[in-house]
Amino acid sequence: MSGVDEAGDQYVVGVDYGTLSGRALVVRVRDGAELGTAVHEYRRAVISTALPDGGTSLPPDWALQDPEDYRDVLRHAVPAAVAAAGVDPADVVGIGIDFTACTVLPTLADGTPLCEVPELRQRPHAWVKLWKHHAAQPHADRINALAHERSEPWIGRYGGKISAEWQFAKGLQILEEDPEVYRRAERFIEAADWIVWQLCGVETRNACTAGYKGILQDGSYPSADYLTALNPDFGDFVAKLDGPLMSLGAKAGELTAAAAAWTGLPEGVAVAVGNVDAHVTAASAQAIEPGRLVAIMGTSTCHVVNGAAPAEVAGMCGVVDGGISDGAWGYEAGQSGVGDIFGWFVTHAAPAGLDSHERLTELAAAQPVGTHGLVALDWWNGNRSLLVNHDLSGMIVGMTLATRPEDIYRALLESTAYGTRMIVEAFVDAGVPVDDLVIAGGLTSNKLLMQIYADVTNRPLGIIGSAQGPALGSAIHAAVAAGAYPSIREAAQTMGRVHEAVYQPDPERVRAYDALYAEYRTLHDHFGRGANDVMLRLRAIRNAAAESTGTQHETVEVPA
Repeated sequence: MSGVDEAGDQYVVGVDYGTLSGRALVVRVRDGAELGTAVHEYRRAVISTALPDGGTSLPPDWALQDPEDYRDVLRHAVPAAVAAAGVDPADVVGIGIDFTACTVLPTLADGTPLCEVPELRQRPHAWVKLWKHHAAQPHADRINALAHERSEPWIGRYGGKISAEWQFAKGLQILEEDPEVYRRAERFIEAADWIVWQLCGVETRNACTAGYKGILQDGSYPSADYLTALNPDFGDFVAKLDGPLMSLGAKAGELTAAAAAWTGLPEGVAVAVGNVDAHVTAASAQAIEPGRLVAIMGTSTCHVVNGAAPAEVAGMCGVVDGGISDGAWGYEAGQSGVGDIFGWFVTHAAPAGLDSHERLTELAAAQPVGTHGLVALDWWNGNRSLLVNHDLSGMIVGMTLATRPEDIYRALLESTAYGTRMIVEAFVDAGVPVDDLVIAGGLTSNKLLMQIYADVTNRPLGIIGSAQGPALGSAIHAAVAAGAYPSIREAAQTMGRVHEAVYQPDPERVRAYDALYAEYRTLHDHFGRGANDVMLRLRAIRNAAAESTGTQHETVEVPA
């Protein structure tokens, strides 16, 4: 890869919208060289206790955001990244974006967010519902129960359960808790598609979120008959949700004059169809071919892998034709909490002097496998796969008076690796091969964590060759949308990069972890599959107490 620009070089911008901030990255089209980047922190971040400026209090398990924060990323991060790259904005030919998902918002027909309608600003359901908004779990439970009762054909494509994070559960919650907001919502749209709409003035729906988060299978959404069986007034939901469907890497439109003023880019620049942060990263990791699983590890983890044929995998987030790239069936799974769990321990539980990831990792790395005598369940933020139940909670088993902070920290690291192994084994058991893993995201710098994952999964583990995997993936899609490459596959081969097999499983540690993983599975099935619902009962007691006193615990946010 040449570090010197050449005459006629063209550039693309990838914008990655995370949980707490947005990142912009300027990339050279001919070789994927990353030339400049900038981050803009959201002013409102995650709204979980009350609406801004002393507004309405929120119940437990809510997580909202302000769409103005998303616009500010375009105003600040994009021009700053272009300036840092030192390139002429006139040489930028495309922009692509990715987003956390399922992050959705209700809008008017022209795209105006309902939370920006003055009379609705103090209505919580008018705001963006972030991916980690889990208050729609009862609605998801009803969606799932009715789908199985009616033998709906699409439910198997999602491992038998629709998540509380997804579009239909959140839409049903709005209808039943604030019918006026639901009635005023003329569109219910993924933030990825909404920000593309803001950029190019064209309303679109991307195949990724429509398939994984919007239950679009074989060209159809759930039927109006099914929706009205859920609630007589829910039959029009698809009309709010639907829009022009476009494949990944396609050109949604061109940068408008207003968006050009925000970004400092020329009017008319190609705008790629929106995407999801995890799925877009497959291109950066050169993981378009089947068999290579990409785990994007940050606040949470999303696992994506392409397969050659459709298969129904129990507990998965979904399988979608073209959900990662055209010509393949894209599979998705995930863990609702990973970096968040480690951050919780450092912030709230580690004693002074040990309250840093670096120090705890140093101490934990000195331990042979199993010497702490602990097994933890990684459900601090619920379980996305395989159980698809966000009312589940975390657990640590085996603590004694001799247990030290580094013991607990290592057990938490290991618990997330066990959760990933559960997912890998479910894929393999269903006939979807997983030959190796590539890790992306903010946790790749923790060498102990990476080696634990290689040992627990017993697979070679590569590291993406970019610190900005999603943003690079969005830039790759932008290059395709601009016509610089014929497909995502070709663009990924040139612009993506990965350090192959950096971590190899050690046979002795693999055997030791097999024994611990067996204990994890026992706990997983006992507390997650109905043998003992104590976690659900405790959650109900907590919520009732919080509602009666008007209090709520705040969650820890860790940048992805």
